[in-house]
Amino acid sequence: MEAVKLVSSDPSERPDTYRVAYIIHFLLGAGNLLPWNALITAVDYFAYLYPTKHIEKVFSVAYMISSVMVLLGMISWGGWSKTTLRLRMNLGFSMFVMSLMVAPVIDWTSSSTKLNERPSGAYGLTVAAVVICGLADGLVGGSLIGSAGKLPKQYMQAVFAGTASSGIIISILRIITKASLPQTPKGLKISAHLYFMVATIFLLCCVIFSNLQHKLPVMQQYHQRLHQESTLCTGTKFWAVAGKIKGAAFGIFIIYIVTLSIFPGFIAEDLESKLLRDWYPILLITVYNLADLIGKSLTAFYVMQSMTRAIWVATARLLFYPLFVVCLHGPKWLKTEVPMVVLTFLLGFSNGYLTSVLMILAPKSVPLSESELSAIVMTGFLGFGLVGGSVLGWFWIL
Repeated sequence: MEAVKLVSSDPSERPDTYRVAYIIHFLLGAGNLLPWNALITAVDYFAYLYPTKHIEKVFSVAYMISSVMVLLGMISWGGWSKTTLRLRMNLGFSMFVMSLMVAPVIDWTSSSTKLNERPSGAYGLTVAAVVICGLADGLVGGSLIGSAGKLPKQYMQAVFAGTASSGIIISILRIITKASLPQTPKGLKISAHLYFMVATIFLLCCVIFSNLQHKLPVMQQYHQRLHQESTLCTGTKFWAVAGKIKGAAFGIFIIYIVTLSIFPGFIAEDLESKLLRDWYPILLITVYNLADLIGKSLTAFYVMQSMTRAIWVATARLLFYPLFVVCLHGPKWLKTEVPMVVLTFLLGFSNGYLTSVLMILAPKSVPLSESELSAIVMTGFLGFGLVGGSVLGWFWIL
C-alpha cells in the first residue's frame, strides 16, 4: 500500500480531442457542488430571513444526511447500476434546479413587501429544499465519481477540480451581486435572486453537458471497453472492497470530519470583524474555496505516490482544532483577520489536495473490475465524514 502505480494510457485509445471530455467532467464536477456552495455562500441573505436559526449548521446537517442516505441506497440496492448514467445525472440536476429556486419563489409569491416577514412554513420549505438538494448530490456525485473511477486518472482529477471551482464561481457571483446593489433589505433580496438564477442557468447547462459526453468518441470507447467488466454494487461487495482500501477510506473520512466541523458553520457564524462586517464570512468562504481549488488543481501536475503518507497527513489535520480554538479564545492579535485568513487558506488547500490524491489513488489500487465500486466506497466514506463533521460543527456553539 506504500506506493500506488497509476494506470498508464493505452496507445490504442482515441485521443480526447481538444480535451472536451476533460472539460465536461470538470464542468459536471462544478455543477455537482455548485448548489451546496450557492446555499452556504448566501449566508447574509438567509441570516437576515431567519435570524434566530443557526442556518449554516442546520443546512449542513440536512444536506449531508440526505446525501449519505442516497449513497447508502446505492450501496444496498444493486439494481441502481442497471439504470443509465445519463438518467441518473438528468434526474439529479433537475432536482438541483428545483431546490435552488425555492427561496426566490417564496419571495415572489409572498404578499408581504418586507423581506424578513416570511409566510408560514417558509423556513420548513427552505430546509426541505436543502434536503432535496442533498438527495440530488448523492445521486449525481455517486454516479459521476463512480464513473470517473473506471477512467484514466485525469478524469477523476477533473471532477474534483470542478467541485472546487464551483466554490470560486459562486463566491465571485455572490460578491458581484452583493456589491452591485444597495446594502438594503431590497438590495439584498434582488442580489440573492440574481445569484440563484445565474446558478440555476449553469445547472441547466450541466444537463446538456451530461447528455453530450456520451456522444464523444473517446467516452464511447471507454464505456464499451469497461462494459463487460462492470460489477453489480451490493452491500457485501461494498464492504469487501472497503476492506482493500480501508486506509484511504479512513483518510477521506477524517479529512471531511475536520473540514465540515469547522467550515462553513464556524467561519460563517462564530467569527466577527468590525472592519469587514457582513462581508467577513463571505470573504473567508471565498478564501477557502480558492485554496480548495488550488489544492485540487495541483494534482494535475503532481500526485503524492505514497498512500500511507497521504493518510498520515490527512490525520495530522486534527491539529486544525486547537489552532482554530486558539484563534477564537486566545490573545487578541490571534482574533484578527490575518491569522484567520491564513488558517482558512491552509484548511482549504489541504482539504483539496488530499481529497484529490486519495480519490485518484484508491480506484487505481484495486483490479479494474472493482474500480467503480472503490470510487463509490470512497464517496460513501466521504459522505460519512461530511455528516459527522456537520454534526460536530454544533459543538462550536454548545
